[in-house]
Amino acid sequence: MGLSIGIVGLPNVGKSTTFNALTKTQNAEAANYPFCTIEPNRALVPLPDSRLGALAKIVNPQKIQYSVVEFVDIAGLVRGAHKGEGLGNQFLAHIKESQVILHIVRCFDDENITHVEGSVDPVRDVEIIETELLFSDIECLTNRAEKLKKTLRSSKDAAAELEFVQRLLDHLEKGFPASSFIDKENDFFIKTDKELRLLSNKEIIYAMNVDEALLSSDNVHTKAMQAYGQQYGREVLRLCSKVEEELVALDELERSEYLHELGLAESGLDSVIRLGFSKLGLMSYFTAGVKEVRAWTIAKGTKAPAAAAVIHKDFERGFIRAEVISYDDFIKYGGETKAKESGALRVEGKDYVVCDGDVIHFRFNV
Repeated sequence: MGLSIGIVGLPNVGKSTTFNALTKTQNAEAANYPFCTIEPNRALVPLPDSRLGALAKIVNPQKIQYSVVEFVDIAGLVRGAHKGEGLGNQFLAHIKESQVILHIVRCFDDENITHVEGSVDPVRDVEIIETELLFSDIECLTNRAEKLKKTLRSSKDAAAELEFVQRLLDHLEKGFPASSFIDKENDFFIKTDKELRLLSNKEIIYAMNVDEALLSSDNVHTKAMQAYGQQYGREVLRLCSKVEEELVALDELERSEYLHELGLAESGLDSVIRLGFSKLGLMSYFTAGVKEVRAWTIAKGTKAPAAAAVIHKDFERGFIRAEVISYDDFIKYGGETKAKESGALRVEGKDYVVCDGDVIHFRFNV
């Protein structure tokens, strides 16, 4: 299980510049005109986790393998995207593939950088994009309803599903996203979202693209976005795409010092991934051997056999037991041998719920 983050926003708000900075690559062209991103740029980015380095100092492996996050830079959407305006529908389809939407919103004034709407107004910009996501879902659900009507005579479940789809459709047509639908635990909702990947049900993180001065202060635009995010219960973070690009060229010490000078605890990349993991309920466990020290991404609440399946399906099929050392104990005792001698290694069975940071060795037989 990995994390996929789709970067969206109006044209020319800093999406591609942010993508270049976040992914430490320069394979998304950044230009001062709309639609400079034609095909979605993709990049796999190592998930920052200092615990891997600490484990590696003890184990001295041949390599370190981080969990990865996929960033997808999606071309700028405009009004009417759901109708195909501005290269629209194909990019809405790209968003469906992402688990989390990172919505870049311009929150700085600069007369030298054009804005597709003619002025800087982040709340208006957010509403434009989210209206397009809503319209896309309405279209998909309308098509679903029409198909269900044709199967009413041949399927005993069609009537109940149609009634549900119509209720959800009514909710969306009133201007409310699928994420606020009151009956989300319904099996029909789960089925519909799995098949249609409803855009308005995805987790959204708002990223205010600001200039360096606004990393530690506010203007009218950032205040408006923070109020909007609070109103709808969504995370709002700020980043400066130019600063993020500068951080790429620095070593670890220089990077830490620069962030300290800016009054920042973490980079924009770290903030995005941390919030993305939190929103999706993800965490990491580790394997530590001489060949590699590796992080594996799973959902919180995952039991040992399912966690083992992330490594290989055979591990789950032939699961015998999990030998577990907490990260803190592994560091405290300086490795598996002394942790075992001190009684810190636990033998867990099929019902064990894996904890964040567990160092695990799976025993299996196929």
